[in-house]
Amino acid sequence: MRLTSLSVLALAAGLIAPAAIAATPAAGQAQPDPVVATVNGMQIHLSDIQQAAQNAPQQLQQMPPAQLFPLLVTQQIDRDALLVVARQERLDKQPAVAAAMAQAANVSLENAYMQQRVSSAVTPAAVQAEYNKDYANKPGPEEVDARHILVKTQAEAEAIIDQLNHGANFAALAEKDSIDPGAKNGGELGWFTKDQMVPSFADAAFALQPGQYTKTPVQSQFGWHVILVEGKRTQPAPALANVEDQIRQTLADNAIQSTLAAARAKVTIKINNPDGTQGAPAAPAAN
Repeated sequence: MRLTSLSVLALAAGLIAPAAIAATPAAGQAQPDPVVATVNGMQIHLSDIQQAAQNAPQQLQQMPPAQLFPLLVTQQIDRDALLVVARQERLDKQPAVAAAMAQAANVSLENAYMQQRVSSAVTPAAVQAEYNKDYANKPGPEEVDARHILVKTQAEAEAIIDQLNHGANFAALAEKDSIDPGAKNGGELGWFTKDQMVPSFADAAFALQPGQYTKTPVQSQFGWHVILVEGKRTQPAPALANVEDQIRQTLADNAIQSTLAAARAKVTIKINNPDGTQGAPAAPAAN
């Protein structure tokens, strides 16, 4: 069972009810974020435990709330106790430790800034607008339904085409002569878009009309093909739900690049060579 905010709150209320009631200034007034523990006066709030639950490994999240809650509280107490003792011993003043702490703080700030920029760009309205621009009321990709016969040599492919020219059945020839794994199904490939096949095969297949087959062999890295197209169609525009993840990723990528470009434009950048001598000017961030 995943630990939800409600289940944690209910459990916390049961565990700390006496203290909470004693600290409540007025009857019936609930604490919005109860204090579930303190370490040297430092408060550990319910929201801290909720956040720890969300970040916990999946195995821990499967624990019953009655077991998980005290475990997470104990872990937070241990972390705060270590923090207090480390500061008492002035470990944070050691140069290497101070530098590592500063670096961690910088990374957190960078991530927070980028996350804000990305979040503001990837909104439901932005996703809908991108969908309307690139997908809505536009036809989807063209597809063909085809069969093929794959052989090792051009001469074999030409002999097959000659048989087709004299009325031979394509599926029967595929079952008899093709070395492709799909030969037993008469060389059936089903429906596919142009980008799903190697270029030489796709170009030849999409140049045909339904009922036509290639009059000259088509070579690819797999061998020599004879292709029969049995149908053509255009896919409808995809529903928003089918492309939403792709749109969100595109918007996020664009936001990252524009944020980096804007940040670079606001600062002065100089890049030196590995030996410290002056190097070439920094290139602007790609958009």
